[in-house]
Amino acid sequence: MARDNSPKERQQKQLERKQGRRASYDRILIVSEGSKTEPNYFREIRAAFRLHTANVEVRPSELGTAPIQVVQYAQALFEDGDRHKNIQRRAFEKVYAVFDRDDHDSYHEALTLAASLDGKLRNDAKQPVAFQAIASVPSFELWLLLHFEDIQAPLHRDEVMRRLKLHIPGYDKGAGNAFAITGAHLSVATLRSERLSARFTAHTDPEPFTAIVELVRLLTTLRG
Repeated sequence: MARDNSPKERQQKQLERKQGRRASYDRILIVSEGSKTEPNYFREIRAAFRLHTANVEVRPSELGTAPIQVVQYAQALFEDGDRHKNIQRRAFEKVYAVFDRDDHDSYHEALTLAASLDGKLRNDAKQPVAFQAIASVPSFELWLLLHFEDIQAPLHRDEVMRRLKLHIPGYDKGAGNAFAITGAHLSVATLRSERLSARFTAHTDPEPFTAIVELVRLLTTLRG
């Protein structure tokens, strides 16, 4: 009898091979608002620290860029998986939804939804899953700017971008190599971000805040 070599069977075999390549550390799903800037940045870190792609999955939201859509897509991708992307159902210990405050109407709704999901979902090992919103006020670029400036007062996202371009000429949304360019200043950006977190939270907008540091700290120490 001829062996079944249908597309469905090939996809299943790809999933099984990917599962076999996973390392022993936590499996992490990162879903971002941006389709290029944030995914490129986190994939850079993944490559720099030699993290298994089977353990650290980075995907832009496919439901839309509104914060609530980012959280909803992260939940759906975790619960349902995606065979076309070789992502198995509930195959993670941690899920992160990355989005900006900007002028989004659904920002606070997204924070509430993410908090309600934390510890409530179960993965394929029947363990509770950490689900966290990684928000930035006003934008992801604040995190990059903190590598060069100590920001302590509210800034509009356009001003953040203007200042960042003074330090990284030619920087634009979707640009690559952001981690390579800023990495030498990671420790000072971490300290500045932590000082902001001691004063403000994701809920105290328009005060400057970014939780990107939490995700970067996790990725850079994931292998111990």
